[in-house]
Amino acid sequence: MSLVQEYELLRRVPMFADIEPARLKLVAFMSERVGFDDGKLLCRQGDPGDAAYLIIEGEVEIVLEGPAGPLTVATIGANEIVAEMAILCDTTRNASVRAKGRVVALRISKEPFVRMVREFPAMAVSIMRELANRLDSTNTQLSAALSEVRRLREGAGAPASQEAGA
Repeated sequence: MSLVQEYELLRRVPMFADIEPARLKLVAFMSERVGFDDGKLLCRQGDPGDAAYLIIEGEVEIVLEGPAGPLTVATIGANEIVAEMAILCDTTRNASVRAKGRVVALRISKEPFVRMVREFPAMAVSIMRELANRLDSTNTQLSAALSEVRRLREGAGAPASQEAGA
């Protein structure tokens, strides 16, 4: 894939829309095109955050590893960024990202990604909006799951006041 093609891909992502072309071309130059077969991990929960991934083709699943085993919490497709939270928060990965079918992505290393966030407040705001949308979706899913747990417990004769995990 040429630098021009990578630039065009980045330009289509809403969080990169307001970044001047020269700087976005620099990010494209510093990114790496990578491919993953079905079931392969782009990153693993608990690993250090060293890069974010722009999905070019295919879909990935966001998977949480818990005591009951893996739980897929979201599916993300083309023109979306994944695995950015660990590099923004300078922490370990809070979930694994797994290819669902064949996936092609641009791997954007931590340093240029963080530099762009610092230099472009519009990008930082866009990232905050996306993260807020994801949090809202997670809260909705959690609320539905807790309601279902409550319903099942009431049906089984357990006190309704018990919460999941309590």
